[in-house]
Amino acid sequence: MLRCLFSRRISLVMAFFLAVALTACGQQPAPASSDMSAYDHMLKLLYKQTVPVVQPAALTALLQQSASGPVLLLDTRTPAEYRVSHLPGARFVDFDHYRETNLSGVARTRPVVVYCTVGARSEQVGAWLREQGFQDVRNLYGGIFQWVNEGYGVVNAQGTTANVHPYSVLWRPWLKKGTPAYE
Repeated sequence: MLRCLFSRRISLVMAFFLAVALTACGQQPAPASSDMSAYDHMLKLLYKQTVPVVQPAALTALLQQSASGPVLLLDTRTPAEYRVSHLPGARFVDFDHYRETNLSGVARTRPVVVYCTVGARSEQVGAWLREQGFQDVRNLYGGIFQWVNEGYGVVNAQGTTANVHPYSVLWRPWLKKGTPAYE
């Protein structure tokens, strides 16, 4: 288990440095489209394609009206990250203990959207939710960074805030809007 977690963290760091190095050198990794940003390229390297993604604008529409019932929005970061800010209406699921989350009262047909900082950790949680029988699970593309970078709001216990926890100094450059805050 520890080896798997260590390997996953090494992969995330390697993907980050690869994306930064390619961008700094003026190079683009094998372009999927000419309008992909460096952030999109990094996410392409990070995501394992185990959970479908939903763009922030589409999530906004889902949250406003869902034919399958209200969307369950799960923030899968750490307690410190969640305290700094989260999407309005999000339920906290501690990434370090997500397998212990009690979702027994949640219908397996209810739409679920998971997110974290950029979407890598939440994809793992989303894959687990699918294993638990949830039929409509999606990962917020680009995580809370993409959400804030596109101009959508976040909240904390005091209300609306511009603060966003950047997870680590390595991830900080991908947050283009909002105020980085570590608590």
